[in-house]
Amino acid sequence: QVQLVESGGGLVQAGGSLRLSCTASGSTFSINRMGWYRQAPGKQRELLASISRGGTTNYADSVKGRFTISRETDKNTVYLQMNSLKPEDTAVYFCNAVVGYREVDYWGQGTQVTVSS
Repeated sequence: QVQLVESGGGLVQAGGSLRLSCTASGSTFSINRMGWYRQAPGKQRELLASISRGGTTNYADSVKGRFTISRETDKNTVYLQMNSLKPEDTAVYFCNAVVGYREVDYWGQGTQVTVSS
């Protein structure tokens, strides 16, 4: 079992920045990779960025060059630095962990990000 707690959402003006944090607890040694998703009203949940156990990162085209995923392994924490935010980035952002050989998904509770124009 893995528990994920997110923080850092809020309201920001277009062009601004926010940093989201996600701290994992429980069986963190079993985490294969972690990632950030978002879901806007009426839309499907979208994978934004991921980081593997070995540190390999991947980004969706929609955020490449603006968002950066990073981690502090000793704190079991993953970050999403979001720069040059746009109103279309408004969504609930979720932290995800893929755990174990069965690749089970665990999710955080979500944090709201609102970008005003």
